Amino acid sequence: DQLGFEEAWIGEHFTAPWEPNPAPDLLIAQALLRTQHIKLAPGAHLLPYHHPVELAHRVAFLDHMAQGRFILGVGSSGLPSDWKLFNVDGFDGEHRRMTREALDIMIRLWESDEPFEFTGEYWSVNRIDTMLDTLKFHIKPYQKPYPPIGIAGVTPGSDTLKIAGENGFMPMSLNISPSYLATHWQAVSEGADKAKREAKRSDWRVVREVYIAETDAEARKKAAHGMLGRAYREYLLPLFGSFQFTDYFKHDPNIPDSDVTPEYLVDHGWLVGSPKTVTEKLGEMYEASGRFGGLLVLTFDHLDDNEGWANSQRLLVEEVMPHFKDVQPD
Repeated sequence: DQLGFEEAWIGEHFTAPWEPNPAPDLLIAQALLRTQHIKLAPGAHLLPYHHPVELAHRVAFLDHMAQGRFILGVGSSGLPSDWKLFNVDGFDGEHRRMTREALDIMIRLWESDEPFEFTGEYWSVNRIDTMLDTLKFHIKPYQKPYPPIGIAGVTPGSDTLKIAGENGFMPMSLNISPSYLATHWQAVSEGADKAKREAKRSDWRVVREVYIAETDAEARKKAAHGMLGRAYREYLLPLFGSFQFTDYFKHDPNIPDSDVTPEYLVDHGWLVGSPKTVTEKLGEMYEASGRFGGLLVLTFDHLDDNEGWANSQRLLVEEVMPHFKDVQPD
């Protein structure tokens, strides 16, 4: 917030011990007390695991607490372990159908001023009229008709991101590689074409790992051998490998899977280096993606070297991002 970051997105996971955060809205409520300008967002509430009426109330209530500093991030869930825990058939696409239905219910609750009954495939809802003279549905968001909505996608050609395109919501993607990102924008465009909308690249948020130091050598060492490298070595690379995603990390399809290491990603993916090097890498990433509207920096627990991480963030804001202040994604 002090450096001038515009947004912070906080994930939601139920069965990921490396990312133990089943309630991002609790962290957002805490962060609102400690910040003044930054917009905060769940990144994202996994809609299959929430009753849409209950979540619509929580979101509206938090939006009032935030006084406009809130974005609603939603997703359909990509972890088979979460699917199993909640008995949702993600392999059959049930999680995406539930996401569509939940989002439809939430938006209709926020937009409607009249009672209605909704009977869906997964939830049945009564938007009540006044009962017993005083009891009624009454909590609507602070932002009208509801907060900006972003949708996170994970799988190549994400069907979830087609929902973003159909509705004009903000798409959010991991940047595993240019080819992977291309499938995401294609999905957004397909959804927009279906709804006869124009997909705006300025709405697209792209997540990337960033580590900056005074020199390339120092940044490389801190990235590959600090928490960023450890998280990938022990958690993320094995996890993505189980999804058969490893090929998407490669700059050359002939590279063996075993060569895709944190050190490899420093050279062929992450934005790691001095401010000059990262400025060049970010420019290449921006053009290779076809252009996007917002860079989201994937954050790890850098408690062992918080000073180095804080300096990386400062260098990004003060020495790298000014080079991109006039870009026009659309």
